[in-house]
Amino acid sequence: MSPSIFHRAVQRAAAHAPWSAAARRDTLLLAAGVPLSAPVLILLGLPRLWFVLVAFLPCLDLLSVAQRSRLRALRGLLIPSRAPRNAGWWGKVRAGLTWRQFLYHLVVAPLQTLGALLVLAGWGIGLVMATVLGWIWLMPAGAPLQSRPGWAVADGWTTLGGAALLFLTPWLAALLSRFEEWAAGSLLGLNRAELLQRRVEDLAESRAGVVDAADAERRRIERDLHDGAQQRLVSLAMNLGLARRTLKDVPAEAMRVIVEAHEEAQAAIDELRDLVRGLHPVVLEDRGLDAALSGIAARCPVPVRLDIDLSDDIAPTVEAVAYFTVSEALTNAAKHSRASRVELSIRQRDGRLHIQIHDDGIGGADAARGTGLTGLRKRAASVDGTLAVTSPHGGPTTITAELPCEL
Repeated sequence: MSPSIFHRAVQRAAAHAPWSAAARRDTLLLAAGVPLSAPVLILLGLPRLWFVLVAFLPCLDLLSVAQRSRLRALRGLLIPSRAPRNAGWWGKVRAGLTWRQFLYHLVVAPLQTLGALLVLAGWGIGLVMATVLGWIWLMPAGAPLQSRPGWAVADGWTTLGGAALLFLTPWLAALLSRFEEWAAGSLLGLNRAELLQRRVEDLAESRAGVVDAADAERRRIERDLHDGAQQRLVSLAMNLGLARRTLKDVPAEAMRVIVEAHEEAQAAIDELRDLVRGLHPVVLEDRGLDAALSGIAARCPVPVRLDIDLSDDIAPTVEAVAYFTVSEALTNAAKHSRASRVELSIRQRDGRLHIQIHDDGIGGADAARGTGLTGLRKRAASVDGTLAVTSPHGGPTTITAELPCEL
């Protein structure tokens, strides 16, 4: 045996010694499961078992919760429940009525209890056997146990057997503990399909939270720019305009500087307004999606025919996505399509927002050519929506988006 193998064997033996912390933890885990399995063992011994089991079904979820708590407290093992989040009492009971939980509580847990009793018996019997010589020697001289012929040799072997039992019991406890962790994780927790579904739900929920947070941050930046920098620029432009109109006796060079500064301030205001509108339109919060889309259509150079039917409330993030989708689509139609008219239809049906933008232009819209359609698809996907573009060469172009009304 090489030194490294011998060293690992010694370390492994020391880790499972009777006085080791691992032996105490394993024994405690098994012993804590005995009272949780006792009710099932009692029921299995009663007559009319089927009737008792039916009456016992609502308690299965409580037992599962207790078993998960035991493993979490003593092992740090987190076993997720099959019950949906925010499920009521009956929903949790129904989630617990699976063959896997039945198998755990009616088969695995009783067997584990018998194993735990065996481990506890091993500790007790081993301790008594290992110390037999000690407490026999402490007896008064001439005691019956000391009068047996060959008692010292026989009890010496008993002591060795007890010591061996004390050293073997931790290995049995470790084996049963590992089996307990595996069985509880497999039968009381989620299977692979359920884990993936729960993961998808968590990711969808976290994505919705990120989208909402990003939209809220855009609204905050928009308010800060509107109430801060934009107001200062407007005030600056007004002062420069007043100076431009009233100052008549300044040199021509100074007046030219004032005029240029006034024009630059006005251009900066226009750019800042476009930036603010691109972050989050104020009209969405003030007057709603219907009015915001009507404003976009009115500003479009191409005549737009509106058909809007909105009834229920729509999440603010979804309203923003719908607004930017229509705005980008109308901008593309005005710049690239050579269309003479655009038809905009927005309908709210079955909790979904259906948007269709149709123009009679030359077509050929391609997301790969930087027309903004790729960004629109990403915006729609960020709220679990879809966007499709049909634009053959020669036209017409139809953009269809479908968004959830609530995230």
